[in-house]
Amino acid sequence: MHENRTQYPKRKTVMYQQLIEMPKKYKVVALVKTEKVRASQLLPLRKALKGQVEFVCVKDRVAQKALEKSDIPGIKGISDELVGQCLFIFTNMSPFKLNVLLAKNKIMMAARGGDIASVDILVPAKNTGIAPGPMLTEFKEAGIPTKIDQGTIWIQKDTTPVKKGGVINEKLAALLGKLDIKPVEAGISLYTALEEGLKYTSAELVIDVEAVRNAFAQYHQEALSLSIEAAYVTKENINQILGKAAQQARSLSVESGFMTDDTKEQILQKANAQAQSLASKAKDYAPA
Repeated sequence: MHENRTQYPKRKTVMYQQLIEMPKKYKVVALVKTEKVRASQLLPLRKALKGQVEFVCVKDRVAQKALEKSDIPGIKGISDELVGQCLFIFTNMSPFKLNVLLAKNKIMMAARGGDIASVDILVPAKNTGIAPGPMLTEFKEAGIPTKIDQGTIWIQKDTTPVKKGGVINEKLAALLGKLDIKPVEAGISLYTALEEGLKYTSAELVIDVEAVRNAFAQYHQEALSLSIEAAYVTKENINQILGKAAQQARSLSVESGFMTDDTKEQILQKANAQAQSLASKAKDYAPA
């Protein structure tokens, strides 16, 4: 006979309570889809971001019930995204900064069959320490030249079996694992985030930091040039404005023949050049 459940598993109860309390404690609630995320990716992130963020792995139905009960503005919109395996991140930092930090904390991982190489896979020449046998066939199929020396397999020269962007087949993935070569870059990125009632999509959270830095540098230079041209004095442009004014004053002094200690040599040189030019022209027009 079927009996109605009177108690939920402790793990689900704790998860439910966390999702009720955490959004009240932090300004930002971020969601990550973890269908293709390996557990080994999360451990380094937890260590790198310890004290700045909290990670909570969730079951979608438990999370949906918790979020529906929350009165945090916009939080119910997050429950619509809870499909499949998900991870919540709670933090007080900007979701844009968080996404940049996640991108910087990518790690290199061992390959699985069908993975895409994140870099050119370099298999260096060395003693593998592997005894000869069926492994020789695996090296040959991967196009890696070998020899047997002192009872072990030696790789004769540096070899690149797969270039960046190429597909790693299952046999090569197993061989790379035995050689402790990790050619797959892995990390996580935010699927959506909520900050003080504003919800951002994954596309909106992606920032090209270098492009933004270059744009700010360009805008700063343009603003500086405009302030100098308009003689709008700030601590950043005072030297350039004074230098420009001094140069203009010298030019005006020379042009008008108004002598100062700074301009008398230029004025006399200019007068001398004009006198010589006039004398030359006078000779041309003098009667023979």
